[in-house]
Amino acid sequence: MSTLRPSGAFLGRRRFVASAAGACAFAPAGVASAQVGTPARALTREERDRMTPEQVIAELKKGNERFRAGRPLPHDYVGQQGSSAAGQYPAAVVLGCVDSRTPAEILFDVGIGDTFNGRIAGNVVNDDLIGSLEFACALSGAKAIVVFGHTACGAVKGAIDDVELGHLTGLLARIKPAIAATTFEGEKSSRNPAYVDAVAKTNVAMTLDHIRRRSPILADLERKGSIRVAGAMYDLATGRVEFFA
Repeated sequence: MSTLRPSGAFLGRRRFVASAAGACAFAPAGVASAQVGTPARALTREERDRMTPEQVIAELKKGNERFRAGRPLPHDYVGQQGSSAAGQYPAAVVLGCVDSRTPAEILFDVGIGDTFNGRIAGNVVNDDLIGSLEFACALSGAKAIVVFGHTACGAVKGAIDDVELGHLTGLLARIKPAIAATTFEGEKSSRNPAYVDAVAKTNVAMTLDHIRRRSPILADLERKGSIRVAGAMYDLATGRVEFFA
């Protein structure tokens, strides 16, 4: 996900790396580029497995800070592609919206091989998506699931407005329970950005609940501390990702 280095030793590549003490810390982007230039390879199994779920979430937060500051790491995507061709060991799986303004890899400043990524309008889940999360965590070893909503979500607006259009009708129906579950003082319409965002945040929280209730596999991994399931909201105006669960 980012350039990390163990205590007392420098690794000349962009990636997750656990420290010798078991903690993780990003090398500052400016320092990394000054010392080694362009990062060149993807995360390895050993590096991923040394990280805790909490450390993975912390690194995603730091990546978003770099994005907001305009100091992303120098990604050598060709190098990462080549080094990950024989195997992948992502540390997290991010379930986000199809909105073109919310590319998780860029917003979290990660590279090829760092995260699994699923996208669907309104960041809702069905059996296939839950199966994908189970694959990412139970079979492939990802340490965190992040359900990733955003402000001004068109799918949420559509659910509020009872839009009906082909298969989209059924998708929006998955968001509508969040409308009833949202406590809000003020105009409850798609014209009120604050209301839309409140429903979007509730929708993320309900998606987390659906994942835990509908996947005994993931719920058990979370109980054991093997993974962390977290919710987040991305602000289109500020570029900030706020984790709230």
